[in-house]
Amino acid sequence: MAPLVIDVRSAPDSRDVVHRAVQALAEGQVVAVPTETVYGLAASALDEAAVERLLKIKGRTPGHPLTLAVKSAEDALDYVPSLCPLGHRLARRCWPGPVTLVLTDNHRESLTRQLPPGVQRAVCPAGTIGLRVPAHALLLDVLRLLPGPLALSSANRTGEQDAVTASEVIRTLDDQVQLVLDDGRCQFAQPSSVVQVGPEGMKILRAGVVSEATLGRLASLMVLFVCTGNTCRSPMAEWLCRQLLADQLGCRPESVEEHNLVVMSAGIAAMSGGGPSAEAVQVLAEQGLDLRQHVTQPITDRLVRHADLILTMTQAHRQAIVSHWPEAAARTQLLNPDQTDIVDPIGGPLEAYTRCAAQIAAAIQQRRDQLKS
Repeated sequence: MAPLVIDVRSAPDSRDVVHRAVQALAEGQVVAVPTETVYGLAASALDEAAVERLLKIKGRTPGHPLTLAVKSAEDALDYVPSLCPLGHRLARRCWPGPVTLVLTDNHRESLTRQLPPGVQRAVCPAGTIGLRVPAHALLLDVLRLLPGPLALSSANRTGEQDAVTASEVIRTLDDQVQLVLDDGRCQFAQPSSVVQVGPEGMKILRAGVVSEATLGRLASLMVLFVCTGNTCRSPMAEWLCRQLLADQLGCRPESVEEHNLVVMSAGIAAMSGGGPSAEAVQVLAEQGLDLRQHVTQPITDRLVRHADLILTMTQAHRQAIVSHWPEAAARTQLLNPDQTDIVDPIGGPLEAYTRCAAQIAAAIQQRRDQLKS
């Protein structure tokens, strides 16, 4: 029997499509779904028979695992509770998106242990599990309504070309799937990048949408300093931190990014495109640091999501961040380890800026062990 094909683009209400897909998956069907990379075959990871049908359609040989699609980076922690810092970093920065992370799955509290035995063998045959949060709105909506994750693979037979349109899926698989969701040509039309991650670092298992160079940048440790206007305290902290790291690495402050370290600054109430205060420029110039090219920027969702460590000048700054981005609470700390505020020198004499810079430098020195990739 030919599959039912639903054109997502012409559907009167996308919610109806989502509910139809959820119902089909809950009933044990294998569904061809669009993603941002290539079309995929999806089956409920709670349904062993459905996953076995998916494997049969694929012609997948043992030892070649299916990916487990989850709805968020937070959900991934249910399957890899002991995720290493690098894994946390890449999950925050790459998901939702075209990256599959292959992670060690040996934690006794992993939800993988609650999947049916056949599904466990299909997604975790060798002590590792591939997780992905797809960046496709329809598929994410489906995941949010399902009681568990999806077993996911590309919608083609093993060894054949990936399908990037629904018509290619139908031509290749025909009546082997019951439902095809047609959302036109996939955004990237190439597979996801597959990256194995562990405490020792990362290894690219399959080149894909995200290049090796970009993955290298995404794997960098990022430290974000935050003040109010991003004109004096946080930019001074940024460059004093760069200087400390440069001294340790034997490079110039401008080149720390080449060593997988990113240092930035922003302001809670900053305007975009402003310049640093003249006093801050003068104080850092006395230490051989050129702050003249600094451009102010406000703190944003992206900066908060990407930052591994957010260091604020005051308790009020930290509270403002945590109130708006509660998920960043564990990564947001007061710069001064003694939990005292670094007072704003704005409007004061040059000596106030000098004292402020010295206080910042001392605090950064005390945190040097945290500033390692």
